[in-house]
Amino acid sequence: MTATTLVKPRTGPPAAGPDRARRSRRRARTVALLFVLPALLLLGALVVYPVLFSVGRSFFDASGTRFVGGDNYTGMFRDPATLKAIRNTAIWVVVAPALLTGLGLILAVLVEKVRWATAFKLLLFMPMAVSFLAAGIIFRLAYDEDPDKGVLNAAVVSVHDAFKDESTYPTARGRTGVLTGDRDGSYRTTASPGDAVRLPMVGVLPKDLPRQARPAYPAAARKAAAGEVRGVVYLDFTPGGGGTQGRVDPKESGLPGMKVQVLRDGRTVASTTTAADGSFRFAGLAGGSYTVRLPESNFAPPYQGVSWLGPALVTPAIIGAYLWIWTGFAMVLIGAGLATLPRDALEAARMDGANEWQIFRRITVPLLAPVLTVVFVTLVINVMKVFDLVYIIAPGPVQEDATVLATQMWLVSFGGGNNQGLGSALGVLLLLLVVPAMVFNVRRFRRSQR
Repeated sequence: MTATTLVKPRTGPPAAGPDRARRSRRRARTVALLFVLPALLLLGALVVYPVLFSVGRSFFDASGTRFVGGDNYTGMFRDPATLKAIRNTAIWVVVAPALLTGLGLILAVLVEKVRWATAFKLLLFMPMAVSFLAAGIIFRLAYDEDPDKGVLNAAVVSVHDAFKDESTYPTARGRTGVLTGDRDGSYRTTASPGDAVRLPMVGVLPKDLPRQARPAYPAAARKAAAGEVRGVVYLDFTPGGGGTQGRVDPKESGLPGMKVQVLRDGRTVASTTTAADGSFRFAGLAGGSYTVRLPESNFAPPYQGVSWLGPALVTPAIIGAYLWIWTGFAMVLIGAGLATLPRDALEAARMDGANEWQIFRRITVPLLAPVLTVVFVTLVINVMKVFDLVYIIAPGPVQEDATVLATQMWLVSFGGGNNQGLGSALGVLLLLLVVPAMVFNVRRFRRSQR
């Protein structure tokens, strides 16, 4: 008989592994929450609370004591200034991101073919280091209408004057009682062949006379021959005082370079330009009465350039300043996407005979489409809340012509309107316009990560 050994099962406390794992996960969540809590508090205090407060405030009147419902929302769409702000914001959203994305793409492709690509990228990206306040001041000065201050108008005036002569004496005017002034700014008198006429002018400072100017007295003493009209255009002012008005005195200067015309029956018969002593002469004239005329081109004000900050151009001018700042940003992002393109596809296209334009249009741009979309949407979000440039660059008289939703919200709330109910409604409208672009961008990021 064989003895069988019965193995008694071991008894004891159950395994503690699952409980330990649960406690470990709970502890990890607690530690993570402690780390995240400061960020959540800041997010709530700086983002969530202001948004909720603005939404609630938008349903009250300017004082914040009387509930008005949706009156602020309906009222802002009846306000011409708000409608203009919405129109300008739409112009910004359509124009600025498209131009920036296009410029960034072109520059990113071209920079790859430049030997000093890094230095070139650095130069284009440097404006990003400049604050919008400083950039606004820079472009406010650059757009100044005075060519002595504004660099853009200085360049425009230089090019204009290179192709078109400016007026000789913009401040001059004819002596009253001697010359007759016309509505177009010209001056005239009558003469007949054999006459010697005197055309006195005032309003020209002696220091502004041309260097070649000579005394007019000798020319005024000459007699006119038969069949000719002779005369002198002179500054009817004697330095140091004295002299007689309407008569050429010995110390009075001629006005050289003055255009003179002789007309008959309203038609120009001849024209000439005065000499250094202001003298002029028309010969071979038939008998009769003539009109001796100093045309308005002699007195036209000098060309002052373009009114960059006028009502018509202020928004494009500010968009130009925005392009200067953000072009480097778009170029760098698109350049990073360009660096990830498969080079074998580009080389295969070149081997198949495709030129650079075909490669750019049919390979580079389609492959960069996700990057271009992200850049475009990011810039759309950015331009919707642009404020600094518009507020700083646009002068006071045209502030309303350049205003966008962000500046209109500030002006209505704090810039003199003192209606924070309407300002809050504008803020909510701006938030509603930005949210779809933000959601689109977040979804694209998530899809790219998957």
